[in-house]
Amino acid sequence: MSDPYFQQLFADRIGGANYGKGTEIYKFEKIKRAKRKALADHPERMLIDFGIGENDEMAPQSVRQVMADEINKTENRGYADNGIAAFKEAVARFMQRMFGVPLDATTEINHCIGSKTALAMIPACFINPGDVTLMTVPGYPVAGTHTRYYGGEVFRLPLLAENDFLPDFAAIPEDILRRTKLLVLNYPNSPTGKVATKEFYADVVAFAKKHNIVVIQDAAHTVLTFDGEPLSFLSVPGAKDVGVEIHSLSKGFDMIGWRIGWVCGNPLLVQAFSDVKDNCDSGQFIAVQKAAAAALDDESIPGHTKAKYQRRLTKLVAMLKRCGFECEMPGGTYFLYTKSPKGVVGGPTFDSGEAASQYLITEHSICTVPWDDAGAFLRFSVTYVAADEAAEDALMAETESRLKEIQLQF
Repeated sequence: MSDPYFQQLFADRIGGANYGKGTEIYKFEKIKRAKRKALADHPERMLIDFGIGENDEMAPQSVRQVMADEINKTENRGYADNGIAAFKEAVARFMQRMFGVPLDATTEINHCIGSKTALAMIPACFINPGDVTLMTVPGYPVAGTHTRYYGGEVFRLPLLAENDFLPDFAAIPEDILRRTKLLVLNYPNSPTGKVATKEFYADVVAFAKKHNIVVIQDAAHTVLTFDGEPLSFLSVPGAKDVGVEIHSLSKGFDMIGWRIGWVCGNPLLVQAFSDVKDNCDSGQFIAVQKAAAAALDDESIPGHTKAKYQRRLTKLVAMLKRCGFECEMPGGTYFLYTKSPKGVVGGPTFDSGEAASQYLITEHSICTVPWDDAGAFLRFSVTYVAADEAAEDALMAETESRLKEIQLQF
């Protein structure tokens, strides 16, 4: 069958004339296929899913009730454009209460339809062909993808255990620094679980000022901080002079799928984001914003979410250690990032995290996510579905039984 006439019209940024003809499979698609095969091949064996990257609970009833009340109000029917005052004011209260960060609700805050869309839009504010975005890896690739869409380049900063999973700015070549416009950070870091310190953020501020770089701090997991108190980049002196912070209600408020977050910080940077946003969307549904404002004003919600995932991670770390994994409690997020096994006693060897992950899912129905960007690692998520602590304990016991039977080598 011949190609359609528009095969030659696809933009180079998504593959050009070869779009749709590639055979490479995205790793999450590989995992999905392996899960389907494991379920089909072993219907008698429970699939243990540590690969899910989204909260397992619904938003709290109190938040859903606000949504239910607001959805039928005539005044909420229209376009929200760059957001409503009630949401921005709730964000300002939250940032002051949680982090001690004062913000002007009018000029220093704007909502986004989830943090993903903000990370996709911000490169449009800065990146011209040849410009560089610094991205930590492993990590969330969206800002880098859109940097390339605009003809820019991505310079990867590996997060290595020997550097305590912090980027090494001294390793960046001078010719890269001269062309760099953006530095994208993510702390608490997904997937490593590392939390930032005030000292690190102070170094980031100095680095950004020295090299005229804008800092984008992705704080999606910030309320899921276990090592000390949650820390905002904007709480560090000078941070508001060099960047913005992006927050989400997905992780800490169980509002996965609601698609609501915010960008806050330097007013000119927020304005630039708002101008691009004006040309991309017409705002999140007002009822969603009002429900989100109610969630932000309820101090009990993030505390409950944090306690649950901290409890689950504590159990997971203890169980994996008993099975030979070298791991420790992460400082934040609901992910555990640990070195991949190298093989099985008397069985196959693994040359990558992906090889180990595929073996665990296909042969033992244990789903993990591989990361091979900075060494061979596996990510275990504790967002699995479990009705109560007894169900959590049963899942840990079943996982331990299977892993000990495998006899992994490290």
